[in-house]
Amino acid sequence: MSRTAGKFLPRMMRRLAPGLLLLGAAMPMASAAAQTSGTTQAATTANIAGPTITYRKVFKSSYPEFTEVKVTQSGACTADIRSLDDEASPQACEINPALAEKIFNLAAQLHDFNGVDLDVHRRIANLGQKTLQYESGAEKYAVTFNYTVNESATQLVDIFEGLAREEMDLSDLQRTMRYDRLGVNDVLIRIESDYTGKLLPDPQRLLPLLDQIAGDDKYIGLARQKSRALAEKIRATT
Repeated sequence: MSRTAGKFLPRMMRRLAPGLLLLGAAMPMASAAAQTSGTTQAATTANIAGPTITYRKVFKSSYPEFTEVKVTQSGACTADIRSLDDEASPQACEINPALAEKIFNLAAQLHDFNGVDLDVHRRIANLGQKTLQYESGAEKYAVTFNYTVNESATQLVDIFEGLAREEMDLSDLQRTMRYDRLGVNDVLIRIESDYTGKLLPDPQRLLPLLDQIAGDDKYIGLARQKSRALAEKIRATT
């Protein structure tokens, strides 16, 4: 080896050392992230084990374009609300068992969607392609429609649309609480309107966040007052 090469190699190793250290540290982190992702997906799958009823709506150019809510008999559920171009990202949630029981009872009135035809088969505006699906083990039945006049199906659609609205309200409230405290009051105004309009089938899900806002001086007084009043209304009617 020449003297020039002998001097060059140590300098080169010193320059590469930081990068090699970073690479070595990144590999365990990447492995841990993959394990965490796999654990989260497994937990979500476990949450929706057993018979499930799924509501799916695809309505291009609307907001949201894609809605999918899955509910089990115990009340464990997932919600995936997004644009069609976005990747699937179902979020685990929990609803009141009594509401879950109502959903399954309504589905039973429709023979768990086995062999039923719900669409009106008339030329009307596109209101979004809706699918109701029952799944339990090897059993799987589904019905797709644009618009229906069936009372049981209409109740199911209203419940699932309300659950999707609740998920969006909760998501917006969590986001503003973390990143835009001044915007919390605007979200609360919308939630109050949804509640007053009876659009939220399980408003008790909002109580933990409402109580947190009501008791935290980080948020403006108007938001704290509105949270407190809305929480009292929800508790008084449930």
